[in-house]
Amino acid sequence: MKNAFTMIELVFVIVVLGILAAVAIPRFAVTRQDAAIAKGRADIAAIRSGIITERQSRLFRGQSTFTPTLDANNGQLFSTVMAYPVNPATTDWAQTGNFTYTFTVGGAANTFTYNPNTGSFTCGPGARCSDLVD
Repeated sequence: MKNAFTMIELVFVIVVLGILAAVAIPRFAVTRQDAAIAKGRADIAAIRSGIITERQSRLFRGQSTFTPTLDANNGQLFSTVMAYPVNPATTDWAQTGNFTYTFTVGGAANTFTYNPNTGSFTCGPGARCSDLVD
């Protein structure tokens, strides 16, 4: 009767676990980046929806302009168009100018520009713009 594993059996198990880890770890890194892109897409959709909602509110008040800014100078991003603004300290968003913002994915910054004349919130330049706004 055998009560223990042989050395060959243990080596075989270790080799199989090593192969599985070699396949799983790179895929995990890609999954993390895919999650960041999905979050960015959701944020962009919410920002654009907030711009339109604010525009409709202004039209009801008799103002035909888009909101002149996306921030209320309270340390939060997009606070004039979102019910729950973005905290730049805890996210990949950053404000780089009066009407420009960056969203960083995988170490690459993607620039977004708000045009208060047209209400557009567009991406460019950036390596991942097509992934974020398609």
